[in-house]
Amino acid sequence: MALILITGASTGLGLAAARTLTEEGHAVVVHTRSPDRVPDLAPHGFVHGDLSRMDETLAVAEQADAFGRFDAVIHNAGVYRDPGALQVNTVAPYLLTAAMSKPRRLIYLSSGYHLDGSTDLDAIDFAETRARPGAYEDSKLYETTLAFAVARRWADTVAHVVDPGWVPTRMGGPGAPGDLEEGHRTQEWLAAAPDEAIVPRTGGYWHHGRISRSHPAASDPDFQHELIGRLEAHTGVELG
Repeated sequence: MALILITGASTGLGLAAARTLTEEGHAVVVHTRSPDRVPDLAPHGFVHGDLSRMDETLAVAEQADAFGRFDAVIHNAGVYRDPGALQVNTVAPYLLTAAMSKPRRLIYLSSGYHLDGSTDLDAIDFAETRARPGAYEDSKLYETTLAFAVARRWADTVAHVVDPGWVPTRMGGPGAPGDLEEGHRTQEWLAAAPDEAIVPRTGGYWHHGRISRSHPAASDPDFQHELIGRLEAHTGVELG
């Protein structure tokens, strides 16, 4: 049995993963924005907080640490064309990663749209409050880069990225062409599979159970260093 935290687990892919992993006998802690959104699936526990706010995100990290060291954290929470895209999709995963006790595995949900993200960090304001064209693409490039930076820096924690595809969730919309079941299967497997079953051990970009292509900048140590430095300066929290 693994102890697993899933962010953004009140709906969509997060809820689907929480249901599956709970049914498999794992101790699943679900994160929701507020206590009244906790799903009815008999979770091991729950944490709550608005991930568009740094203070509430840090409170989520504190709540999560009360459960002990996690075997896996699935950074599932995300928004699409939203003023909080950078805060929810990049800053919040960074803060949770930096502030929580290091889990054994970290799984970040990205998107194929990260391939269109900008590498011009001088043009990025992580505190922006407007729905800017391209913000979603940028946020997912930076989340992917964060995952690869963690994979390179932290020898005792493995980190992977999952592109779930464009699937019919509330965020994806009812017309999304992707397979909803495939959309949550890979992150469940990465969270709970035996160590020897996952190849590469760390630093993989996955789509439907297979290694896929990621933006070359995400694997560039110099770009990783620059991004982490910007996030440390913005949040006041070092990655370590």
